[in-house]
Amino acid sequence: MLNRARTINKTLSLLSTSKRTFTKTSLNYNTAAAAAAIVPPTVNNNDSSTTDPSLMPNGQDPVEFALNLSTPYNKWTKPQLRRIYNTPLLNLIHYAQLQHRKWHDPTKVQLCTLMNIKTGGCTEDCKYCSQSYTNNPDLTPASRLVPIDDVLKEAKEAKLNGSTRFCMGAAWRDMKGRKNGLKRISEMISKVNSMGLETCVTLGMVNEEQAKELHNCGLTAYNHNIDTSREHYKKIISTRTYDERLSTIKNVQNAGIKACTGGILGLGESEEDHIGFLYTLSTMSPHPESLPINRLIAIKGTLLEKEMSENPQNFKKLQFDDILKTIATARITMPQSIIRLAAGRYTMKEHEQFLCFLSGVNAIFTGKKMLTTMCTGWDEDKAMLSKWGLEPMQSFSYEAKNTKKVEAAGC
Repeated sequence: MLNRARTINKTLSLLSTSKRTFTKTSLNYNTAAAAAAIVPPTVNNNDSSTTDPSLMPNGQDPVEFALNLSTPYNKWTKPQLRRIYNTPLLNLIHYAQLQHRKWHDPTKVQLCTLMNIKTGGCTEDCKYCSQSYTNNPDLTPASRLVPIDDVLKEAKEAKLNGSTRFCMGAAWRDMKGRKNGLKRISEMISKVNSMGLETCVTLGMVNEEQAKELHNCGLTAYNHNIDTSREHYKKIISTRTYDERLSTIKNVQNAGIKACTGGILGLGESEEDHIGFLYTLSTMSPHPESLPINRLIAIKGTLLEKEMSENPQNFKKLQFDDILKTIATARITMPQSIIRLAAGRYTMKEHEQFLCFLSGVNAIFTGKKMLTTMCTGWDEDKAMLSKWGLEPMQSFSYEAKNTKKVEAAGC
């Protein structure tokens, strides 16, 4: 009986110790010990038979390699990205959350509001866009650039509702021959900045001189999406090349402006196109400061919606898992980037958005409208984020680990 009592007491003591250890580990979710416990094992590089192109040159698993980075890495290969992307989803999201907590404040989310400052009449033939001249012009009638006072009114409302970055979009192919328009937009940027809001614009293609002018007026970021993979791109757009998009991104980065570039999921692309999309972004130097992920809203009257409705068998249907895998792989491979849920978020249920945040999202568009599609409102978003313990990033002050601050000039 005495021995039995000793055995029971010893067991209870072990259970008590285990409970304390579990609690401590749970509270320190982002520790190196936690990461070491779940990352894939390193492959023995001494084995000359190891020729798997999905591994790093030293034979290391790419997830393990990424989680141990102290500075961003931009020499990813498609096989390495494919290996990460195809990690079992539960593990993939866990790795992404570890990476997110290593590089970002997990309590902060960037709230962005977007205003369409010039609608319709765009000479690009993007099949998904209701502002393209190739689609029904009645979808989004062409307009002139809005007055500056209208912009300031919208920016003031956005700030009062908690937004910290104010974005302005104009439906133009490029800024060629638009000196007066650029001057007016520069004034918008300067005045919105003076309200304590970061600024972002999307104006189509810009050259080096135009990018420098925007930087001199204090522009925080320039949005120019690559949309999809290089391979799938030509099925969606023909009036602007993939390399022209990349040139604009490099022009704004060289001017000292943060690059905001991402794409649209649901254009009928394949899993391999998701890999290609991530490959383009993750091999940029530097990586995008922010990476918007849009979920296609097939607007009736656009060429893409017409093709999808008439020949659905020709288009791969986007699964929600595809969105999570794309976000998580982006977070693991581009750890400093702010990943933003953009157009189409309003179609997601709250638990789906929650999973996107677990996968590495830390920014959203919120407010009245997303150019030509719906947007979840401020009140609904603030209630949701408060429930999750998240609060807005502060304008001009948030930085991921090892980020060099870019000083903005004023007009």
